[in-house]
Amino acid sequence: MNKVQSKLPAIMLCFIFVFITRSSFAQQTETNYDESKVPTYTLPSLLISQKGLEITSAKEWEHTRRKEILHLFEEQVYGKMPNKKIPIRFEITGTSAKALNGKATRKEITAHFGTNVNGPKMYILLYIPNERTKPAPAFVGFNFYGNHTIWNDPEISLARSWVSNNSNFNINENKATEASRGVRTSRWPLDKIIERGYALANVYYGDLDPDFDDGFQNGIHPLFYQKGQTKPAANEWGAIGAWAWGMGRVLDYLEQDKDINAKQVAVMGHSRIGKAALWAGATDTRFAVVISNNSGCGGAALSMRRYGETVGVINKAFPHWFCDHFNQYSNHENILPVDQHMLIALMAPRPVYIASAEEDRWADPKGEFLAGVYASPVYKLYNLKALEGYDMPGIHQPIMNTIGYHIRAGKHDVTTYDWERYMDFTGKFFR
Repeated sequence: MNKVQSKLPAIMLCFIFVFITRSSFAQQTETNYDESKVPTYTLPSLLISQKGLEITSAKEWEHTRRKEILHLFEEQVYGKMPNKKIPIRFEITGTSAKALNGKATRKEITAHFGTNVNGPKMYILLYIPNERTKPAPAFVGFNFYGNHTIWNDPEISLARSWVSNNSNFNINENKATEASRGVRTSRWPLDKIIERGYALANVYYGDLDPDFDDGFQNGIHPLFYQKGQTKPAANEWGAIGAWAWGMGRVLDYLEQDKDINAKQVAVMGHSRIGKAALWAGATDTRFAVVISNNSGCGGAALSMRRYGETVGVINKAFPHWFCDHFNQYSNHENILPVDQHMLIALMAPRPVYIASAEEDRWADPKGEFLAGVYASPVYKLYNLKALEGYDMPGIHQPIMNTIGYHIRAGKHDVTTYDWERYMDFTGKFFR
């Protein structure tokens, strides 16, 4: 039996917020992995405007409801990205047409942010298939330990930014090492991506914002502070917003590269970067396809199910990811004015793919699937087939509609199976 009910327009909830205090932010003591203990929840209305009007056409969606929902996510979840423009200069620092035994051209591009030569920089690693007759479609993805970790190529520059220590990857004192080259090739099957005709633009996410809470004094945030400002305002972007913003800047470069078809770029992210990929796709409609891999709470999974990781848990563990307003909903998911089906719907009519893993209960696979199901009515406004019914598909039985979905065997990870499905999916639309 479906537990979701209709809900009053979200604007009426604003009067409740003043009664929420910091004392309610305590972390839940037990993680729920029992489907029978999922509370009855009421999702915010997807196709009812804040004035109570029913949305019945794609035009009404685009001009009214989509704008309302995007604004709510900006104000209450991820925070607003800055309107301030800063100088950005792209510099190609290295290139080789003999990468992958001559199958690809490798480029390294430095994005210089601002005018200070010692200011933040983003380093793009780009591989482009050589066997092609026209500009290549591309994936944009961020990695967790440095560009040098995604492929065992001694010519890839080591990460320069702060890197999280990992003894298994030979990373100590928060610095990349030669010994960490290629430690994450399993997540980036570059040879297969190139063989399928796709380019890959990869960036270390810590170039935009190192993933630890220091009050937003590192990374790109200070570039956008107003005079006297020392941290983002309560409704301004956190780390996820910064990573999503960076994905858009990668696309800025790809639009300038004659070897890339910038109209056919998919943004893909795993785990916390899956959250950022969804937010990037919602805020930057230039991305033609959006892919979420095991993104869980704050990503594709419905928050109101309170299954696996919850809003209270994620805000306490990672206080720098979201905007400060999101703390109001720690252990109070029932008063959220949005939920993640609405984030998925913001991609419409563009294709979006959601992937789960059977053993990744922390990310709530069913909640990820249901978010796609409940986003589907918006796609129907465009006469597009999305997800239908509330029964999840079997393991390794992908759905390849305009909203796609699969659940695979295994744990929280990105595998070759996932990538094969992503390339199958984008191939349907990149023709």
